[in-house]
Amino acid sequence: MIERIETGERSSKIVKHNGVAYLTGQVAEGDTIQDQVRACLEKIDALLIKAGSSRNDMLRVTIWLADMSDFAGLNEVWNAWVPAGHAPTRACGEAKLARPELKVEFIVDAAYA
Repeated sequence: MIERIETGERSSKIVKHNGVAYLTGQVAEGDTIQDQVRACLEKIDALLIKAGSSRNDMLRVTIWLADMSDFAGLNEVWNAWVPAGHAPTRACGEAKLARPELKVEFIVDAAYA
C-alpha cells in the first residue's frame, strides 16, 4: 500500500511505502547557509514525526548546495543535528536550485514503524 500525506497538485509532502517514508525536498529562507540548514532541518524533524519516523530512522539524505563553498557551513549545523550512531548514508552535490536566494535543499528517506 502507498500512503500519501499532504498531497497537492504537484507533489506530496510525504509518501510512505513498504516501511520507507520519502520526504519531499526541503528548502528554507535565511541569510546564511547555517540559517537555511537549521530551518530545513526543523522542517525535516516535523515531517519525520508526521511520517511516524525520526532522525534516528533516516536511511538516506541527498543534499544539493547552490555553491560547494558552503559545504563547511552545512556540515557545521548538520554534524550537531545528526544523532550520534545514527548517521544516514549521505550524498552532497552542487546544483542550481529553484530560486537564486536558496542555498541548500535536502531530500530524506527514512524508515518508519
